[in-house]
Amino acid sequence: MAESKKIIVNLPESVLKECNEILDKDDKNMSEFIKDAVIVYIEERKRYRIRERMISGYIEMSSINQEIAELGFAVDIDELQDYEARLAECDSIDDDGSKKRRYILC
Repeated sequence: MAESKKIIVNLPESVLKECNEILDKDDKNMSEFIKDAVIVYIEERKRYRIRERMISGYIEMSSINQEIAELGFAVDIDELQDYEARLAECDSIDDDGSKKRRYILC
């Protein structure tokens, strides 16, 4: 095990009482309990920080994703307008003067 340092911890009486109840059930000593509690606290802080970074990343990406989606819609609308224009050209009167319509895509 790595080198250990001794520390003094001041706890309110109510917290100490709860700790002692847990220690009785888990069959641990106070030193092990405090060490485990500190490790759990550090792990939780790391998870919390990661979660916060992920939240800010998702918020930042939401505007980027919206822009990309809107670009896609703009391209779709442009393609639809081009298609409709070509389709309208195909509905024109034949060159030979008859009123017969051509339904073949241009």
